[in-house]
Amino acid sequence: MTTDFVERAGMQTPARRAASAQFKHVAEANDIELVRLSWCDLHGTLRTKTLTVAAAIKALDAGVSMVSTLMLKDTSDRTAFKVFEPGHSQAPHGFGYANNVILLPDPQSFKVLPWSPGIGWLRCEPFFEDATPIGLDTRRVLQQALSRLTALGLSLTCGLEVEFHIYKIDSSQPNPQLDPMQADWPGPAPMVKLIHPGYRLLSEQWADMSDEPLRIVQKTAQALGLPLTSLEIELGPSQVEAVFDATDALTAADHMALFRSAATQALRRAGYHATFMCRPPFPNIMSSGWHLHQSLVRLADGSNAFMRTEAATGYGPLDARQTLSDLGCQYLAGLLTHARGMSVFCTPTTNGYGRFQPNALAPQSAVWGRDNRGAMLRVIGAVGESASRIENRIGEPAANPYLYMAAQVHAGLHGITQRLQAPAATEAPYAPAQTLLPTSLPEALQALRDDAEMSAAFGADFVQYLCQIKAMESTRLDQAPDSLEWHSREYFSRI
Repeated sequence: MTTDFVERAGMQTPARRAASAQFKHVAEANDIELVRLSWCDLHGTLRTKTLTVAAAIKALDAGVSMVSTLMLKDTSDRTAFKVFEPGHSQAPHGFGYANNVILLPDPQSFKVLPWSPGIGWLRCEPFFEDATPIGLDTRRVLQQALSRLTALGLSLTCGLEVEFHIYKIDSSQPNPQLDPMQADWPGPAPMVKLIHPGYRLLSEQWADMSDEPLRIVQKTAQALGLPLTSLEIELGPSQVEAVFDATDALTAADHMALFRSAATQALRRAGYHATFMCRPPFPNIMSSGWHLHQSLVRLADGSNAFMRTEAATGYGPLDARQTLSDLGCQYLAGLLTHARGMSVFCTPTTNGYGRFQPNALAPQSAVWGRDNRGAMLRVIGAVGESASRIENRIGEPAANPYLYMAAQVHAGLHGITQRLQAPAATEAPYAPAQTLLPTSLPEALQALRDDAEMSAAFGADFVQYLCQIKAMESTRLDQAPDSLEWHSREYFSRI
């Protein structure tokens, strides 16, 4: 590996040189001893290599090697491709024999980790050793999707509403997760207690009961520069919600990946267990969703392209043109048309499909409604309302943020380019005879394969890659003797 890797990758710029110099200065000023070089995998999990500061400085230009099979893992860390077979024909191009790829850090992403004194953090991008980008990297997948919007003079703005669960680790008994006699692949989850008993939405008493872990989340997010606006008590036992202000889509995805990892680590140090799995393995829980607010912005003037500037005449009260611009209506129609095909990007775990139930503040069908939380797409806005937007309620908090947002772009753009028209708003989101969302991971994978436009937008290679890895996850669940224990080990202990 040579120090000119950044040049060969075409990533060196004056701004990057300035950021590299700033990194060295800040690392010295903050007595940084170690730096984590992190990359977001297919499942939205941050993987990291920890370097000394001197080694991290070299890596800014030279990169650092990473075993390529990390890009081929399912949610249990099993490699889904036979990379050691002669010719390793099953593996994606460029992957074989657990060869090396190169992580190149972005000096502009540098953070000082507030929960871990003396440790810094850098976000990385993966490249092949010949300095060509790896197309299977999910952050790059989103960047490519956003470039399609840029070509039309548009960008995507996203706001995040993330539900998740926080539990107190039960210190009165040994932690099975750290018991060497119980180590397994995956290992058991920790024994936990509730931080609040639930079923009192937005209860001030439960908020006060949960003050310590919520303060940890708040201070961690703010110290990392994340635009947190609120922390709320959700309906389920130990369930909470974090809400973030809107940013451009790539920044929002970066924030989501970092927030999940950071909140989990900071809470763990204080004796708490956070999980972003949809349905924790306990009775009487409430499913967690990730609601993605989105609008398109005109690059020319920064205006909201979803905002209707004047009243639409000749249309009924349930027509989307009463709330959104014509372009917004087309984007909405694209999201509806590809609701089934995009579902695996928004709800990627076997666990998440238990959430799609009637009358549960979660969607069941591909419908939209005006300020309707039972619909998959909740449209918010009015004539002249600068915050007009679409809230997609299909996602689970374990979703890879880059893929979730890329799916919105590709689906919405199909609606725009084909000038699709949305049906009337629903007033009965759980009524029968509507297009149902998939009810299982295998059904969602098949829906993606059947969706020609979505498959083409993501590319045949990426769809094949995703489907093989996710099918392995689903097959292992089918073969598990105890599905509840499988969910506990696969997701609760790890996500």
